[in-house]
Amino acid sequence: MTALTLKAPAKINLTLEVLRKRPDGFHEVALLLQTISLFDTLTLEEASEISLECTDASLATSDNLVVRAAHLLQETTGSQKGVRMYLKKEIPIAAGLGGGSSDAAGALQGLNQLWELGLSHSELEALGATLGSDVPFFLNGGTSLCLGRGEQVEPLPAANLPWIVLLCPDILLESKTAALYARLPADRRTRGALTFKLAGRIRSGGDIPPDLLFNAFEDEALHAFPGLADYRSEMLRAGAETVHLSGTGPSLYALFSGRPAAVAARALLGHARGWRAYLVEAWQPDGAAPVSSR
Repeated sequence: MTALTLKAPAKINLTLEVLRKRPDGFHEVALLLQTISLFDTLTLEEASEISLECTDASLATSDNLVVRAAHLLQETTGSQKGVRMYLKKEIPIAAGLGGGSSDAAGALQGLNQLWELGLSHSELEALGATLGSDVPFFLNGGTSLCLGRGEQVEPLPAANLPWIVLLCPDILLESKTAALYARLPADRRTRGALTFKLAGRIRSGGDIPPDLLFNAFEDEALHAFPGLADYRSEMLRAGAETVHLSGTGPSLYALFSGRPAAVAARALLGHARGWRAYLVEAWQPDGAAPVSSR
């Protein structure tokens, strides 16, 4: 094998509960994450050194997580092999959808194959956790319960989710995660009860009641991101019954039981308003990371 191409999916948060701040400075969280059918594409080709090209030239730097993943594998295994990486970005950046972490997970999985390193899944998870808290989740994909700082992953059966309309506002908030944690009031810290209750329903094949979808940062994000409340209002006008924040935002999503209503909402938000709106489904991995190889 001299090259392979992989899909790197985005995610949404079905839940995000903040439990407490840990002595190491991280926060203990309880999350239910779901990969969705919105993908970056990562192509890896054997080369003499590590390099990255990207459709967004500003991301083709040594700090990109896919480059760091490649160097991490070299350092861990002693491999001297190189790789030419080409990243086609479709997942909006810094949007609460985990695109960078998903790309890193794809690089770890792909290079483990391309370089014939033979690392186990648990070894890749441990390496991924050093790159980002949700990289281990993306090494699994699908529906998962994530604990600790997010790196402790328990894969769950596929969640019974309907159509999803995703809206990605073009709003920037500097150091957004730190800013939202700083704004989070004490009464928004919980014990993970909603997350564990919903995880139980998913394990038993139950539906996803909207009242169990929860994000601790939702109220704070609506105030911290300029204009985000207006985007939420427009989603409700487009037919969404409830609107939810993914990660630390600013992406918003809504569940639609029928495809026609979801298509209409996406058209109104995307075409009529000119916003980045997507119609997606929950995505489950098929166990085969590469899209193609040669």
